Amino acid sequence: MAAWSPSVGIGSCCLNKGVTRTWKFPSARFFTGKNKIKLGSETLMFTRKRFMGDLVTSALKSYQLSKICASKTSIELREALSTRRAQVDDLKKVTSYSFRTNSGALVKVKVEQKREKYSIMVYVSSLELTGDDKSRLVMVWGVYRSHSSCFLPLDFENSSQDSQTHTTETPFVKSSLSELMLGLEFDGKESPFYLSFHLKLVSGRDPDGQEMLTHRDTDFCIPVGFTAGHPLPLGLSSGPDDDSWNFAFFSRNSTNVVLCLYDDTTTDKPALELDLDPYVNRTGDVWHASIDNTWDFVRYGYRCKETAHSEEDVDVEAEPIVLDPYATVIGKSVSQKFLGSLFKNPSFDWGEDVSPNIPLEKLIVYRLNVKGFTQHKSSKLPSNVAGTFSGVAEKVSHLKTLGVNGVLLEPIFSFSEQKGPYFPFHFFSPMDIYGPSNSLESAVNSMKEMVKKLHSQGIEVLLEVVFTHTTDSGALHGIDDSCYYYKGRANDVDYKSYLNCNYPVVQQLILESLRYWVTEFHVDGFCFINASSLLRGVHGEQLSRPPLVEAITFDPLLAETKLIADCWDPLEMMPKELRFPHWKRWAELNTRYCRNVRNFLRGRGVLSDLATRICGSGDIFTDGRGPAFSFNYISRNSGLSLVDLVSFSNPEIASELSWNCGEEGATNKSAVLQRRLKQIRNFLFIQYISLGIPVLNMGDECGISTKGSPLLESRKPFDWNLLASAFGTQITQFISFMTSVRERRSDVFQRRYFLKPENIVWYANDQTTPKWEDPTSKFLALEIKSESEEEETASLVEPTEPKSNDLFIGFNASDHPESVILPSLPDGSKWRRLVDTALPFPGFFSVEGETVVVAEEQLQQLIVYEMKPYSCTFFETISSTA
Repeated sequence: MAAWSPSVGIGSCCLNKGVTRTWKFPSARFFTGKNKIKLGSETLMFTRKRFMGDLVTSALKSYQLSKICASKTSIELREALSTRRAQVDDLKKVTSYSFRTNSGALVKVKVEQKREKYSIMVYVSSLELTGDDKSRLVMVWGVYRSHSSCFLPLDFENSSQDSQTHTTETPFVKSSLSELMLGLEFDGKESPFYLSFHLKLVSGRDPDGQEMLTHRDTDFCIPVGFTAGHPLPLGLSSGPDDDSWNFAFFSRNSTNVVLCLYDDTTTDKPALELDLDPYVNRTGDVWHASIDNTWDFVRYGYRCKETAHSEEDVDVEAEPIVLDPYATVIGKSVSQKFLGSLFKNPSFDWGEDVSPNIPLEKLIVYRLNVKGFTQHKSSKLPSNVAGTFSGVAEKVSHLKTLGVNGVLLEPIFSFSEQKGPYFPFHFFSPMDIYGPSNSLESAVNSMKEMVKKLHSQGIEVLLEVVFTHTTDSGALHGIDDSCYYYKGRANDVDYKSYLNCNYPVVQQLILESLRYWVTEFHVDGFCFINASSLLRGVHGEQLSRPPLVEAITFDPLLAETKLIADCWDPLEMMPKELRFPHWKRWAELNTRYCRNVRNFLRGRGVLSDLATRICGSGDIFTDGRGPAFSFNYISRNSGLSLVDLVSFSNPEIASELSWNCGEEGATNKSAVLQRRLKQIRNFLFIQYISLGIPVLNMGDECGISTKGSPLLESRKPFDWNLLASAFGTQITQFISFMTSVRERRSDVFQRRYFLKPENIVWYANDQTTPKWEDPTSKFLALEIKSESEEEETASLVEPTEPKSNDLFIGFNASDHPESVILPSLPDGSKWRRLVDTALPFPGFFSVEGETVVVAEEQLQQLIVYEMKPYSCTFFETISSTA
């Protein structure tokens, strides 16, 4: 493997430790005898600045002489430039390391790559040998890869190797520069490896020798065939000329980190393991190394050792190989373990893709699960497309039919298939099963194509993200648990997979992940699951200004993204309520909205709660934000679906605040079925006329049911056949109609600011003041008057499409009809009914509307409208001439 070099010529280029910008070429040294050295006549020294100056000077001189001998000068200049380039190329292959011994001597080591050889020169200065004739300095050395205490056997000429320790003793020789030196040469095919050595000062009085170590009392360690690399950026990155890979890996509490490299995707055994040196390959808490990319390695991982092994108990395979948290391309091994890939994501042609950049108040969101959306055979998609990002793109027409302009994807980060998408193990890669070929590369391309197509249709892509916990194993476990996780820090966060989000290294990981999804995948926003845990400090305490949330808020690369806090916790299955710090940037998934609307329609709660939610939840969002920051949902992927909310209400699901409308589960009773249908219409109606952002859950438009189970694993794929059913047809059309109403009356329903109090009038059924806090009151109505500044533009709107006419909305949650007196109107105006959820389909909603006239028997020209039990109505004024 190694052979004594008969001739050595070394140039030094200090990199890494003790960096200098001066290169020094010693005079050529030729070994002429056993210990004799012949020195050349001169030493060449130059700095980078001087070197560039010489080039410029040469160029200027050549230009001045060009009039006399242009052709000759041109040739000489080209030759000079060629020579200088060759010298620079040689310098790039030289690495220098400097050490201090524990006795104060200076040790310099230079590693130079010469074609297929590695030449190593070791220089020792500031060391005086005794006058004893037998006094000499010896280097005791060995080479290793996977473990620093396990040296490899060598076939080394002219030096005897200890058969037990696999170490070799090589004496130094003295140069004319009053320093000691020796040279070694290794075959490049044997690299990469570490050269590890210590010095031994031998004299006649001490033939066993005095051992000399580094100032840290450790062996000297030199990488050969690779370099120390750089601590930033974390993860895998390319060298300046794309000729090398730089590995950077955070682990504060590991005493050793082993870089494991694989040259075959069909094996679990690394082809090469490099035990990174704590002095050369560590800066702060980051371990790093740089390897030439001409090697045939395809994947990589790390072993982390938190305790040092004794020499008698060395088991390099005792620690599991962990995945690089920053790897952007990952792949499965034979044993289904995920490893980082040394291949880059293929380039993608985004063309003229641009984010729709829809104002927050204009959003209408559809939450979906990528797999469940098109997995069912009724989607009629090819098997390799169904259940993938490509499948979502194929169904964009359905999203357009509903009037959706934003999709909220359930977590797509690589996750545990056993526990589901809310338990990720990696934050920089989409789940491979969402790609047409179940591979990461296809998932990446498929997702980008999906985003590009949705953007072209004016639809934004929002991601649910989980940064507060991971799956139980295979995520960040084994890297540095005390930094990444809350391991035993507080009783209420003792769950072993809770991430310590506001710890600096975790905060950095989360920020880099968000930036990656925005820049690489053109994502438009994020909904943070279990957002309440983002407010925990490093010891589990609640923070009023959590550094992670603040950093996300003001990050320049995230400035145009939508940020949504969702305090639902997948581990506890219940949402939490708290004041979320927002800096006027964060919206929130409104849990109070869901609970209050459910309570009202099942005959519970008080009218004040419903009124607050309809008007934009001022109790939450009057703190500098507005109703557009309220994401209003009735059902979600966890808990009961919309159809189950009106079909099941047994004690086991009491927390769902549901009502079965008179009979539990499936039934053939017409009265119960009609009541359930009205309640579904009521839920959707209230959701779409409320100020804020409506969030529709996948499958609610066609009646997907889990038979009353609130569990995530009980969810069923979207059955596309149900869209053609009587239920699916009318509900889909009703949602589309309500979307158009919101858009047409954006002055009321798509507002960034709250309605003015003087423009809202609340009524009981007889036009008296509602009994706000009376739980027996189950009727509420409101009149919304057009704002004066909007009236100026009313003449620009067609009479059949009023933009700023008054509205009257009624809600009856009681089991008996209510006679409602509509507000009086000035001459020339009349009321038209657009919605009455109690009427049969297709008459319960109408684009043109039906004019409400005064009956002959009604006194004082008052308009009385009878609202059926469990119904909602919607009226709008219109010109009498229309």
